[in-house]
Amino acid sequence: MRLAINIDHIATLRNARGEQEPDPIAAALLAEKSGAAGIVCHLREDRRHIKDNDLARLRQAVTTKLDLEMAMTSELQQIALNTKPELITLVPEKREELTTEGGFDIVRHFAVVTEFLKPINAAGIEISLFIEPDLHAIELVAKAGADIVELHTGRYALLHDKAKAEELTRIREAAAYARSIGLKVVAGHGLHYNNIAPFREITDIEEVSIGHAIIARAVMTGLDEAVKEMIRIIS
Repeated sequence: MRLAINIDHIATLRNARGEQEPDPIAAALLAEKSGAAGIVCHLREDRRHIKDNDLARLRQAVTTKLDLEMAMTSELQQIALNTKPELITLVPEKREELTTEGGFDIVRHFAVVTEFLKPINAAGIEISLFIEPDLHAIELVAKAGADIVELHTGRYALLHDKAKAEELTRIREAAAYARSIGLKVVAGHGLHYNNIAPFREITDIEEVSIGHAIIARAVMTGLDEAVKEMIRIIS
């Protein structure tokens, strides 16, 4: 299982003082050096953490894989086409939310998203949709023209005991179905050092995307050790 690192909160910390440090691009390079298989950033409509210049610099610096998380807007579509990351991940976005709340509603937006993805597909950029672990939604992701499904693990992260085990089973079944219809499968949201271990057994998930937990641990241990510790757990 590979590890992709979301470096948004490095920019959050920088923006708190309106200065230049810590630099999210330096963090991305260190994460790659420490074993990360990819770098994730979410260019939000309100630019609350990653800025346009950060994305441009990340595109120049990242040598593994750059995953641009984005809302379904014409502005972000054009930015993706201009920047050409290896991957875009379509996520829902509310201006008032602290973090992404749930998966993209592919059932409701199927026709629109299918058209939205066509120029991105034509540009040779891989496409992922961040959705709930639901079989019908996964089927629509494939029909819309995406290459990858990212399963939302936020509900799993919040549950306990039997309910947590049931949600993990739901994720496992969703991952198996996605692979069976030709999608690559990744997972993310709310995963941390104390809840990630069961995902080692879900072999259909090839990558996990983690941001907040690793950046928070890095405050105490340094980013190099925080990344390497997570890689040890998932390996």
